[in-house]
Amino acid sequence: MTKLRARIAERLVMAKNTAAMLTTFNECDMTEVMRLRAEHKESFEKRHGVGLGFMGFFVKAVVSALEKYPRVNASIVGEDIEFHDFVDVSVAVGTDKGLVVPVVRNAHAMTIAQVEQGIKDLALKARDGKLTVDDMTGGTFTITNGGIYGSLMSTPILNPPQSGILGMHAIKNRAVECPKDPGQVAIRPMMYLALSYDHRIVDGAEAVGFLVQVKNAIEKPERLLLGV
Repeated sequence: MTKLRARIAERLVMAKNTAAMLTTFNECDMTEVMRLRAEHKESFEKRHGVGLGFMGFFVKAVVSALEKYPRVNASIVGEDIEFHDFVDVSVAVGTDKGLVVPVVRNAHAMTIAQVEQGIKDLALKARDGKLTVDDMTGGTFTITNGGIYGSLMSTPILNPPQSGILGMHAIKNRAVECPKDPGQVAIRPMMYLALSYDHRIVDGAEAVGFLVQVKNAIEKPERLLLGV
């Protein structure tokens, strides 16, 4: 194995053998985020110089959920729980040499445009093999998007010493109850969400609540502007 692959293998086995890892699932309706993206994509790119993707919305949704459920943003150090008053989001990026997880620092203080720019910069560095050790250490929570490869559902593995990782998946049109007309069926663009978490720190109710908060923020993105 290459040194990178050997290090990845070591960390994955450590996560499996040390954390009490469980995964909880939910789904979110992507209609409103897709509408906003289509409506403002050109003006957003013209103003900020970076494309408007889905990751910016999810990072901000995660930030709002971590503020409400701080244990998901914590880690175990010895016999203590270390809480963080900041959110450094690790974003999983696939490269020719393997999976790397660079960190968008201080995501809690960023706008969606700044998040998108930060992810773009890190993705370019990853593609060119220029990521440093500092770029990939110190994250407090991880987001991975298997949907770009077509994954419908997965159970993401923790990135130690973090206690939570959110898995995004492919968007598929599915028949669900119409949110504006209860009892009626509508075809909506849906995404399965998965949260793997360390049960030593995070209780099941907190994990479910966290994922519901992310779901609500994505389905009603105005909540991100209002901080609710």
